[in-house]
Amino acid sequence: MDKQMNIKEKLQLENCKIFFKKISPSLKWILIISISIIIGGIVVVTYTNNKSQDSSLSDSNSDTADTNCNVQGINIHGSVVTYTSNDSYNDNDKVMYDQTSADSVLYYINNAQEKDNIKAIVVEVDSPGGSPVAGEEISNAIKNSNKPVVAYIRDLGASAAYWAISSADRIFASKNSNVGSIGVTQSYLSNVGNNQKNGYSYVQLSSGKYKDTGSPDKVLTTDEKSLLLRDINIMYENFVKAVSENRGLTVKAVKSFADGSTVLGTKAKELGMIDSIGGLPEVQNYLETKIGEKPDICW
Repeated sequence: MDKQMNIKEKLQLENCKIFFKKISPSLKWILIISISIIIGGIVVVTYTNNKSQDSSLSDSNSDTADTNCNVQGINIHGSVVTYTSNDSYNDNDKVMYDQTSADSVLYYINNAQEKDNIKAIVVEVDSPGGSPVAGEEISNAIKNSNKPVVAYIRDLGASAAYWAISSADRIFASKNSNVGSIGVTQSYLSNVGNNQKNGYSYVQLSSGKYKDTGSPDKVLTTDEKSLLLRDINIMYENFVKAVSENRGLTVKAVKSFADGSTVLGTKAKELGMIDSIGGLPEVQNYLETKIGEKPDICW
């Protein structure tokens, strides 16, 4: 195969040489100039495409795009994750999934601490939750912020998303917002019955007793279930404790509504889960009194 390819390449080269010998000198120059223009165009397009990608990335960073703003806006939308994996991006370097990473939120929070023009941070939430670790990381970053942080819940601020903003200095929500869902789940759909119906059997090859615990293709043993529930209950207690500390409520008070359900904004205010009923306009009014100037939010 390699020899055939070499012969083919040699024939193509010889044909090119014969072609150039036959054409006139003036036509040779035209061809040379045309090829140079094409190559130069490719280089310029490649360069400008790279520059435009860089520009779009920097433009998406509101902290550098608008230095006149005095409030940093941060969105927590979709699933809350610790980081955005490489396979989450499409060919245009855009995230394909509706999610927010703790890494990105922490970047904007930390960056805001170093900006003299930034007087406060606003966090907009519309999320069903996600990773407990991501929620905890965001919550700790908000708690340690040296700038006041105000959060407001639009349609949904649940589970890890609520954990994330529970440490904000003030939380707003619509009277129709769904708030809370304090709880932990690792429920999954078992494939065992369907596999057996189709003639498949699970072959267990693991070095540890609990190594493949939670596999949907095997029956969950009593010991395995106890192990998973142990960790679920620990995470639940951590969640309750965090909300208790962040919202200034007793653990008993938090557990009275920490059943995994959400409540509407009005009830959430009554329970101490949020501070005020309102949306972005009310947040802006509050910020104006907080920072002593009209808020200009850069998202």
